[in-house]
Amino acid sequence: MNHADLNRSPTDSLNATPRRLSSRRLLQVTLLGAVGVATGAALLGVSTVQAQKATTVRIGYFPNLTHAPALVALERGEFAKAFGKVTLQTKDFVSGTQLSEAFAAGTIDIGYIGPGPAINAVAKGLPVQIIAGASNAGAVLIARKGVNIATFKDLAGKKVGVPSLGNTQDISLRHILKEQGLKSQVDGGNVSIIPVAPADVAAAFSSKSLDAALVPEPWGALLESQGNKLVLDEKAIWRGGNYPSAVVIVNTQFAADNPQLVQAFVKAHLNAVNFILKNTPAAQAAISAQLLKLTGQKVNALVLQRALARTRITADIDMDALKEYADLNREAGYAREIPDLSKAVNLTYLNAARAGK
Repeated sequence: MNHADLNRSPTDSLNATPRRLSSRRLLQVTLLGAVGVATGAALLGVSTVQAQKATTVRIGYFPNLTHAPALVALERGEFAKAFGKVTLQTKDFVSGTQLSEAFAAGTIDIGYIGPGPAINAVAKGLPVQIIAGASNAGAVLIARKGVNIATFKDLAGKKVGVPSLGNTQDISLRHILKEQGLKSQVDGGNVSIIPVAPADVAAAFSSKSLDAALVPEPWGALLESQGNKLVLDEKAIWRGGNYPSAVVIVNTQFAADNPQLVQAFVKAHLNAVNFILKNTPAAQAAISAQLLKLTGQKVNALVLQRALARTRITADIDMDALKEYADLNREAGYAREIPDLSKAVNLTYLNAARAGK
């Protein structure tokens, strides 16, 4: 994967996020220290989640299939059951950029997010760590019906949607543009990159305000079912489909103060992952119910089947892919440096959950 020369103009970066971060430097923690505190506290074996400091756990996620473990756990009541008397609060977001801002504001404790924004958050100094994976692949490039886009190079002069600037699909799109000899308008090329919520892409296609979109599932499969054209499937986006599309991050201070709550969350998350893999029809029903509640759109079973076939639900973390995303973040101008991923990733809770703890 050639990452060379992916530099971008500052005007194409999300300036709001750095300003938010600079006002919250007092929230920063030394990540290595946080690992030691959180890990040590977890190993103490606090007997109940009620013994923790927090009275509420705030979880953020997106109404996407790539966040299926969150959708299934919520629909089945897994999180509420895991936390016992501790109150569960949830909030859905459109993109990793929004969720990162919520972490910066201190309004979210645990969140499902794309690997690009997760690494970018660490690089910007947010007190967060990656504690589990959620899904791999699950993103496709769809062209509006009637638009002459047969290959990626046909995006020249077109308007292409991504969930937000700086999110995982945006980073992937810019990498492919570079590989194909194309550039965004901000970089001096003729491809317009426009942030549009995945659930709103169908309306943007109808109004012809977008020509194509790189979207997470199930929105790609839904757009395809409406007569739009699949240009690149999940395998053609990057690394033959072997790349993370969603991970789980936690506020490190919250983890240090509430290790048993975080452990309870990861156990529920892992249960949801396993349920999806072993009980696909029931999982699809749970996902469909959550998507309807969150977006008002009903995704039928056939569309969900197609979307799931392009998405690998997993709690695993691909460190090589994370390192590549970190490099792309820096080269794209979203981060000034590549963070130390040995400090940014803490798999203590996941390993304990898999060991039955």
